[in-house]
Amino acid sequence: MPVQAKNYWLETVNPPPVRVARELPENADVAIVGGGFCGLSAARALAKRGVRAAVLEAETFGWGASCRNGGMVLTGMKLPVPKLIKRYGRPIVRKMYAASIEAIDLVEQIVHEEKIECDFSRCGHLEVACKPSHFNGFEESAALIEREFQISAGINPARYVAGLAHAAERAGACLDDHTRVEKITAESQKGARKFRVRTSRGSLTAREVILASGAYTTEATPALRGKIIPIGSYIIATEVLPRDLAHKLSPRNRMIYDSKHFLYYYRLTPDNRLLFGGRAAFFPATESTVRQSADILRRGMITVYPQLRHTKVEYVWGGTLDFTVDVIPHAGKMDEMYFAAGFAGHGVAAATWFGTQLAGMITGNIDSIPFAEISFPAAPIGLRSGRTWALPLAGLWYRILDFFT
Repeated sequence: MPVQAKNYWLETVNPPPVRVARELPENADVAIVGGGFCGLSAARALAKRGVRAAVLEAETFGWGASCRNGGMVLTGMKLPVPKLIKRYGRPIVRKMYAASIEAIDLVEQIVHEEKIECDFSRCGHLEVACKPSHFNGFEESAALIEREFQISAGINPARYVAGLAHAAERAGACLDDHTRVEKITAESQKGARKFRVRTSRGSLTAREVILASGAYTTEATPALRGKIIPIGSYIIATEVLPRDLAHKLSPRNRMIYDSKHFLYYYRLTPDNRLLFGGRAAFFPATESTVRQSADILRRGMITVYPQLRHTKVEYVWGGTLDFTVDVIPHAGKMDEMYFAAGFAGHGVAAATWFGTQLAGMITGNIDSIPFAEISFPAAPIGLRSGRTWALPLAGLWYRILDFFT
């Protein structure tokens, strides 16, 4: 399919002015590795409390999953509530789910406080059952949750992450893009523990470190990298649809996703394109996998909406999501550094919330968070970041599960 590989969201954002390169600060109270939702929300929260925070981003701010997603601000976790209760027990799952609701409120609060123009809209979500048995599971989850789906929202993620960056900088955080973290070592200075953070542009010292690099975590932090499973997610966007057709596709403009393991997710954009995404390939996103995914996703879109068979696809792009082997977010401390990871496609709200929570833990405003109370298993060899040869087998396994369950 002759469609140019480009990201629709990035087309809606004015490129930032070119900044004159400056030297890194020699030290900071907190060094933050990664300039996406998590890192930038942490920087904003820290700076507002008078903490000197330095965000170190290898590419441009929001370059990773933060600009490559469907713009869905969703409630809940990836796994169904009944399954989570069986695994962790009702009390802790209640806290987890409450946190997911709070996360959406936080995104809305930040958008309003910082006056970020990002098309935030409380439109709700719709999870569509692919089989009767799935629908029965939805009824059980709904009875346990007892909440309306109107809580979920839609957003332009590229505009939102750009707004977060500006907000963090206004609050006093130091933001440095094109600054790849190469090594982090703990050292003692006058009897106090410090971290030496070596980057592609020099080194700095910090009292604390937050690892907010998600699926793009490198060997600079091998312990965290060994627990992350990087999975590709791909998206197409159609040409602008006639208003009446767009209304028929999604009368209430919901954020929609299905009940499969190898799922599709879709929504209307603010200018009435259909955005349609999914796990077209499990390998992390590359130019090759993005282009190969365009045809797969178009066929999937036509399966869901046959009336779009003659509609032109104008955008296709991809990104890499950070999954964990237990498909649940994790946060806390690892090698004496703070971290949050494993958002599994729910990162717009979750990563924003986790970043703010980590900032609260560092400043003493928050004692702990529920996701820090559970064990964080390592990813199996062949699935972990940097060694992803088994990802196609994982994709095949999920397709088999979709067939039999």
